Amino acid sequence: MGRLFGTDGARGVANTELTCELAMNIGRAAAMVLTDNTHRHPRILIGKDTRISSDMLEGALTAGLCSVGADVISLGVIPTPAVAFLVGKYKADAGIMISASHNPCEFNGIKIFSGDGYKLPDALEEQIESIVLDHRAPYLTPEGGDIGRVSVAENAVKDYIDHIKATVPFALDGMRIALDCANGSASRTAERLFTELGAQVYMLSDQPNGVNINDNCGSTHMESLMAFVKENHLDAGVAFDGDADRCLAVDNQGNLVDGDFVMAICALDMKSRGKLAKNTVVGTIMTNMGFIRFCEENGMNFVATKVGDRYVLEEMLLEEYSFGGEQSGHIIFSKYASTGDGILTSLKLMEVMLERKQPMSKLTEGLTIYPQVLENVRVHDKAAARQDPAVQKAVDDVARRLGDTGRILVRESGTEPVLRVMVEAPEDAICRECVAQVAEIIRAQGHAV
Repeated sequence: MGRLFGTDGARGVANTELTCELAMNIGRAAAMVLTDNTHRHPRILIGKDTRISSDMLEGALTAGLCSVGADVISLGVIPTPAVAFLVGKYKADAGIMISASHNPCEFNGIKIFSGDGYKLPDALEEQIESIVLDHRAPYLTPEGGDIGRVSVAENAVKDYIDHIKATVPFALDGMRIALDCANGSASRTAERLFTELGAQVYMLSDQPNGVNINDNCGSTHMESLMAFVKENHLDAGVAFDGDADRCLAVDNQGNLVDGDFVMAICALDMKSRGKLAKNTVVGTIMTNMGFIRFCEENGMNFVATKVGDRYVLEEMLLEEYSFGGEQSGHIIFSKYASTGDGILTSLKLMEVMLERKQPMSKLTEGLTIYPQVLENVRVHDKAAARQDPAVQKAVDDVARRLGDTGRILVRESGTEPVLRVMVEAPEDAICRECVAQVAEIIRAQGHAV
């Protein structure tokens, strides 16, 4: 796997790359790094998504944590943002989520939250890596009563749902909403929450079997939800990813409402109510140029970070901004959550619709999204492919062709063995030509798998 942590935790193919031995050692090292000043049994929460490998990895993590003296509290299947919230509510020292987010079932991952509910900064992840990979410190080996125990949090789902309900002081009475749970963590929470708020819900992909998570469903496969909303004349549709820390939406006409549109709707509403701190929105280098111009036209500042909601949040905390997110649907409302929360985001969208008494299709007016084409090229070595002089020349050629009318971005995925080639331009055909031009060079240089 190389180094352990990418933009969203440690991730790989379960049982071959992300092995039980590695998971156990990550648990050991994380407990030592995050609780080195704790003079008692540290308490670590573990949540998981619905992948068949999540039980296996939970067992390995639990063994590792207990072996260095940490007590484990199992939350069961639950969204990632629930782990972040419950760390504080249960006064735990850290939280761990077992999930590979939007990836297929053969992948899995380990996301770690500190005691304040935030994802770990790079420095702490590097400390954990140095213990696991470089053997910089011996693992603790307590005996007898100093070994950790395991317990189960019976009310974890209810406590999270109650928290979300407390952030939305309104009812969804009369609203007809489709929910695509990606056969993942949202299957445990979304239907119950929306129903308790009064909505008439239509459930899609909410029957996880261990291998169907994200399988042609959820926020990375919106086609079925778009067709369902349009055919059934619903008010809206919402699709989550495997661990429900992101969401995308579908308006009443069956059109996709991606993260840029979600951010535009929510940011403009927050600004109108004086709730957008410093009139600033935090996005990433992948945020569409159209959204950036939308901010300029509506008196909002835009700040870009590296790709990854953790970097968005770090900028928000550093400058005390209140709102930010990604095109992929990771949206952060810092007043209510310490990480992206797809379920919270979906309800905030509904809140704007109800306050404005407008359908979602009306709320998206005013934002013109530039055509954007993204191709993921699977490669042997991401860094070598990106730094290849021939590839860099192809990128420079495209940049000169686009000038000020568009842009090209080539970056290494933080979670997959791929190089992402993205082009924005006034016309879709130009985007496709430019992406194909660079992808062809990557393959011609022998980097593609």
